[in-house]
Amino acid sequence: RCAVGATTMKPTVTDFNSKKAVGSDDAEDGRNRLFFMASSTLRQSIGPGILLAGACIGGSHLMSSTTAGARFGFALVLLILLINLIKYPFLRVGTRFTAATGLSLLEGFQRRNKAYLPLYLLVSLVTGTATIAAVSFVAGLLLTNVPGLTGWDPYGLSIGVLVVSGLILLLGHYKALDRLSKLLVALLTLLTGVAALSLLIRGPVGDVASSWVATDPSPWTLANLAFLIPLMGWMPGPVEMCVWPSLWMFSRARDTEHTASPAEAEFDFNLGYGVTVVTALFFITLGAYTMYGTGDGMLAGSGVSFAQKLIKLYTAAMGGWAAWVIIPAAFSAMFSTTITCLDAYPRSIGAIQGLLSGQDSGDAAPGPQRRRFQLWVVIHLLVAVVALVVAKSGGIGVKDFVFGAMTGSFLSAPLFAWMAMDTINSSLVPVEHRYGPVMRGLCWFGLLFFLVFSLLFIANAFFGVGA
Repeated sequence: RCAVGATTMKPTVTDFNSKKAVGSDDAEDGRNRLFFMASSTLRQSIGPGILLAGACIGGSHLMSSTTAGARFGFALVLLILLINLIKYPFLRVGTRFTAATGLSLLEGFQRRNKAYLPLYLLVSLVTGTATIAAVSFVAGLLLTNVPGLTGWDPYGLSIGVLVVSGLILLLGHYKALDRLSKLLVALLTLLTGVAALSLLIRGPVGDVASSWVATDPSPWTLANLAFLIPLMGWMPGPVEMCVWPSLWMFSRARDTEHTASPAEAEFDFNLGYGVTVVTALFFITLGAYTMYGTGDGMLAGSGVSFAQKLIKLYTAAMGGWAAWVIIPAAFSAMFSTTITCLDAYPRSIGAIQGLLSGQDSGDAAPGPQRRRFQLWVVIHLLVAVVALVVAKSGGIGVKDFVFGAMTGSFLSAPLFAWMAMDTINSSLVPVEHRYGPVMRGLCWFGLLFFLVFSLLFIANAFFGVGA
């Protein structure tokens, strides 16, 4: 079994004490060697956190953050920062637990409470299909802005995105996913940063500065819960994602033959998480500076109209050159989300299958796990295609499709948050790696936040409270 909590490849350090004399040059050389080895092992550990960023920077950023800026200017910046803070301790659990114990978080769930694993499996089977279909749908919509693909059926393009993603995963395995995701995340971060900076220099289209203090209409009404709940559901990602970095750590360790230390693993997670926060601010800036006051119509009409409006508004505010920045940035965001979700859900379900059957310990057995993973990739791909066909025949718009998946993720957040919090603070984890008072307090605050807003949404949506 791969013990991720232990260092399997320790660097060999020259014993400088064995020398008769150590001059300043020797001491400096020793420090340089130590720095080189430390940075080398750190680079080998970076991967799962970037994959998490690739999964997060999709619908929540491109659609929700951009629309939030377009409708309310900068009024929702503090809410976006708050929800990122609230989800941080829960999403970090998988990385911390695996680095400290050498077990996957799914195995931790099983050992902590026999009900946790079946519950996670049940919800993942439902949300996984909806999420994969939704993000691939948006990716397909964005491709309609590419010259030569303008008149194509967006549903057909979405299916094409799914097929390409599936082939990359089935043929290239984790190594291809890791390399491609790093490229896409770097690309979309750079391009959205360039777009946001150019807008800050150029100036906004309206009086967006006033939205920091007050905005009309105000986002803080019960009528806007139908927008705020989906925004928080995928900002920066569903809480169930806490499991994904845990499983990717095993694949990364086998790929690099280096097992990340707890410090290296958390640096990787924090790096990826930081990227998601920064890009969320980029996208809300893009929406506020180019579309403030026009956001109510952004998601109206067909999915193709949404994609066209998105690009046209950017080019109108920034110039025609912006299409060469926004189109690849937007598509990179959605394609990275599609391929990482198509990897993560089958990977999780395959690991759960191994744990529940008692055949192995999930991702610790690469042979059986890989076969299960490939099977579930195919299953998820086919079911997502069916979902897209049904959506097309039923005339389901992009707002209903994507926001429905986002809302489901928020409503399931209290369940996954409790499971993560309960496992990281259990006897399975060495005392020094459990959460301290501050993080525990943030976890309890987050759990209460999820519960209150979930109940408020249900009361408003189904019982008309506050309508």
